Amino acid sequence: MAGREKVTVRDIVRAKKTGRKIVMVTAYDYPTARVVDSAGVDSILVGDSVGMVVHGLESTLQVTMDMMLLHVAAVARARPRALVVGDMPFMSYEASVSEAVRNAGKMLSAGADAVKLEGGALYTDVVKALTRAGIPVMGHVGLTPQKHKLLGGYRLAGKTAQEALEIIHDAEALEDAGAFAVIIEFTAHEVAKKITERLNIPTICIGSGPYCDGQVLVLHDLVGLTPQPPPFAKQYTNIAEEIRRAVEAFAEEVRSAKFPGREMYWGMKQGEYEKLEKQLKEHQ
Repeated sequence: MAGREKVTVRDIVRAKKTGRKIVMVTAYDYPTARVVDSAGVDSILVGDSVGMVVHGLESTLQVTMDMMLLHVAAVARARPRALVVGDMPFMSYEASVSEAVRNAGKMLSAGADAVKLEGGALYTDVVKALTRAGIPVMGHVGLTPQKHKLLGGYRLAGKTAQEALEIIHDAEALEDAGAFAVIIEFTAHEVAKKITERLNIPTICIGSGPYCDGQVLVLHDLVGLTPQPPPFAKQYTNIAEEIRRAVEAFAEEVRSAKFPGREMYWGMKQGEYEKLEKQLKEHQ
């Protein structure tokens, strides 16, 4: 936004050192990016959740690189002050390091300030290659929705000591590889707390308790546009109901001929209607 300095990766990292909580929210298009940025969030995540909440897809597995680039570009056109993080979709970074670098580069060319990818220690080579290429990387551990079929569904992660240890090691591996922050999704709060204490980079939680350096929510969950939001989401308003009421009012005014009002339509220049009438009669 005009008059405010752009949030950078360094600002996000510095927030942990100063103890200032990081606020992150998703946005997928130009108008919502403008609105959430005006609210003063630190970061906008153009998440692959767009597939489910905007496109009505069954999961994030159907989201393509082209879809993500379209939404990243739309958000970037709002010129937000917030740091824009583009989500790397399923199979955009798994096949090879070189493909991951090319796809992440496309994200930055579309307007992202950084990229996010799901997974821990298995992807350190990708994180290292991206950071070498000058592409800031946000990691993602705990529940990783792109692997929900392998994990056995969208279940709480880190319930056992062994699983908790693996998640902690994943987060540490991402930091060592050069990630500037890590999202911890739907993970036991004790595990998220341990990760936050052990890492020098910020942790941003979603459904993982209050002990992280920041929190993120999907905008559609936050404003009531998701019919069945996840259990960790909090609805702060009900935009769906507001939209329904507005459309009902519009429909009623159309059917009762109240819309459009006289101030909402305009006529021809003085004398032109009479000329039109005359011309129409001559051509009958």
